[in-house]
Amino acid sequence: MKKITRLLFLAGAFMFTAFTMAQTTVTGTIMDAEMAAPLPGANIIEKGTTNGVSSDFNGNFTLITESTEGEVEISYVGFGKVLVKFSGSTDLGNITLTSDNSLEEVVIIGSGIIDLAEDRKTPVAVSTITANTIREKAGSSDLPEVLKSTPSVQSVQAGGFGDGQMFLRGFDQTNTAFLLNGQPINGMEDGKMYWSNWSGVLDVANAVQVQRGLGASKLAISSVGGTVNIVTKTIDRREGGFVQQMVGNDNYLKSTAYYSTGVNEKGWSFGALFGYWQGDGYVDYTQGQGQTYYISVGYQPNDNHALNFMLTGAPQWHATAGRGSIQDFLDSDRGRRWNGSYETGVNSPNNLHGGVYPGGRNIYHKPVANLSWDWTINDKSELSTVLYGSMGRGAFAAEKISDGVGYVRGSYNNHNWYGLVTNYNNQLTETLNFNVGADVRSYNGIHFRGINEFVGGQTSYSETSGYSGTYEITNTYGGVNPWGMLFNPNTEHDQRMDRDYEEVITYYGVFGQLEYSKDQLSAFFQGALSNQSHQREEFFFTENEGQSEKSEKVNNVGFNVKAGAAYEITDMHKVFVNAGFYSRQPFHDDLFVNTRSSNDLIIPEVENQEITGFEAGYQFGGDKIQANLNLYHTTWAKRTLLGNNGEDQDTPAYESYQTQGVKQVHYGAELEVFTQPLDNLRVNGFLSLGEWQYKDSATQRTFDADGNEIGTAIDIDIDGFNVGGAAQVNAGINASFEFLPRLSVDAAWNWYNDMYSTGSLAEPTIAMPSYDMVDAGLSYKMLVGKDDRNSLQFRVNVNNVFGEVYLESVNGNTAASINPEDNYKGVNTSNTGRFGYGRTWNTSIRFNF
Repeated sequence: MKKITRLLFLAGAFMFTAFTMAQTTVTGTIMDAEMAAPLPGANIIEKGTTNGVSSDFNGNFTLITESTEGEVEISYVGFGKVLVKFSGSTDLGNITLTSDNSLEEVVIIGSGIIDLAEDRKTPVAVSTITANTIREKAGSSDLPEVLKSTPSVQSVQAGGFGDGQMFLRGFDQTNTAFLLNGQPINGMEDGKMYWSNWSGVLDVANAVQVQRGLGASKLAISSVGGTVNIVTKTIDRREGGFVQQMVGNDNYLKSTAYYSTGVNEKGWSFGALFGYWQGDGYVDYTQGQGQTYYISVGYQPNDNHALNFMLTGAPQWHATAGRGSIQDFLDSDRGRRWNGSYETGVNSPNNLHGGVYPGGRNIYHKPVANLSWDWTINDKSELSTVLYGSMGRGAFAAEKISDGVGYVRGSYNNHNWYGLVTNYNNQLTETLNFNVGADVRSYNGIHFRGINEFVGGQTSYSETSGYSGTYEITNTYGGVNPWGMLFNPNTEHDQRMDRDYEEVITYYGVFGQLEYSKDQLSAFFQGALSNQSHQREEFFFTENEGQSEKSEKVNNVGFNVKAGAAYEITDMHKVFVNAGFYSRQPFHDDLFVNTRSSNDLIIPEVENQEITGFEAGYQFGGDKIQANLNLYHTTWAKRTLLGNNGEDQDTPAYESYQTQGVKQVHYGAELEVFTQPLDNLRVNGFLSLGEWQYKDSATQRTFDADGNEIGTAIDIDIDGFNVGGAAQVNAGINASFEFLPRLSVDAAWNWYNDMYSTGSLAEPTIAMPSYDMVDAGLSYKMLVGKDDRNSLQFRVNVNNVFGEVYLESVNGNTAASINPEDNYKGVNTSNTGRFGYGRTWNTSIRFNF
């Protein structure tokens, strides 16, 4: 099946025209439309050249142009691009940029380590979500829900707060690269993303850009499906802030406050955000609560140097939804709200509403800090560097309770992660631009089990395995408080249970890019080379008590190369082609027989994965309509997949599977259209057509709960099996209409089709029923006082307006029964599944000052 589109065309917004006398000096003042305030740090570039300047603290700029007439291009992070004509010496006056530009939502960074699509003239398949859209649509949702109205993206909510998942072109989020201001944030061990750890990122986001496929990133990252760049607030803006209060379904409550000083005369600036949230969850017994903090300190000693320190975190706990068969949901009078994972009669202060103790609770605190430095060396070269670190502390706490007596066991996954990314950019000539940089990371993962709390009067527990004998566990650590996890960690090996091991992963990479641009033609070549080393250390299952044992160190070299070209036929028509090849190192968890208990490496050793991608695109840009068409073909070979049979991993029935040599082929087309038929009406739409299948055969091994191989490796035929987890065909239409000044209504319809289950690769996946949903919202902005910058914003969101009942995910391979009563819309009800949320809502009031 073939594909259509690609996204984003970017750019455009408003056209301003000014004519005066000759000479070659262009001046003006850049203004923030929403805040009615000067916008410092905006980029002003003479179109068709590399000649440009930035606006000063008061938004003013002076540009000496190379031609006596032409256009200047004005842009800023999270705002629409503006093209303004000039002829001779011209004062353009106030030029207003707006962040609410649905026709061409653009984020532009001229330099630095944040690899956005606009930094390169050769396009990629891209969608950009601006701060205004994030603010309106996010509500109580995770980031994937905000991105679901872009081509080839599907969000799966998964039941509990922060447990959502995102699929991009059929690849799950472990194989999509997520970057925070250029810093990689996927898990170093397995590539996973836990949105509960990043619940505050949408509060401070200036923009989020989804680059599908090859993307613009120069780093050697796991971007099989694509790259998602999260660009947070900057502090080189005016003084101001906001206070916001939100309420929603199922007792959801969120309070947020933000303040920024702007930049003072000495170049210092400060910004801070604090928030608190809590809620009962849509699914029964999935309560949660957490906080958000963000602190940013900037210093600009002169025009050539800018430094910024950022600290952010989102400590939280939330109960999980557990698992069950489709039949369990159908049999329950709670329907899609059903949750079978909880315990009654437990004497604990940490019971949820209703007096039950959750079967599982995610508790985590991950402070993230970075120090960035931008150095403008001269008018042709610049250096950008970020030094970052994170310290994750937390656990999945599961009850081990009988008749209300027992303990709560935490499976801890702590880490210490440090890294540095640096990029040097040089405009070699008018037509050649060169980038070179380095990416260094060091990661220490710390994994064990311990007791979070005793319940029902129990005060100790006897551990009889590990450390060559029996010992008593009498201490509890952290409870269910994420702050307790951080400041009261379990550091005593003799107070741990079941498992106790660490790993050290180090990564060293270099990257570079050369881009050519002249007239209508642009082309680029990009490459990266990296080495990743792994070493595991066992503390629990050792031959000598009190002595740890280390595995051999494994080194894997990886690389990627990308190249592409674009041709601008006219101002309205542009075409491009890109190609790339990745040799990607395996995840740490793919290397070992059993990462929970063994230093033994898989034999034969796991190979690098090989990803080959091709894409072509066409962009059309008109005054009232713009469109993007993108075609792609991705082959993913030598992949290693891990799975299990769904049983409790602490029981003899548990089995895990490792499948090597898996090959997937994903190809398709994406079409996205942006229209503005009236000044107060915008209507956009997209269509994604995909064909995603496994190819050829693979080798599968089976292991028991202790990591011992069961039987021998077998070859399995997977040729033609459909890749599950996400809709291979999806479409959407969204519109917004401002029927009174600052009062608007918007709605979005999304349709998902050609969906398949996940499950064992030894059997074909099963087809799932299609579904569609409608979301709607209402916004009003009221100006307050004499200062137009002060305003009250009201927002109401209603998701799944018509209460569509649909299967969001299915895990299993059991085919439909010949007995219709054993099926739900053609799916055997013995398979594990989860229904999507019904109608949900939230409303907020925000005061901007």
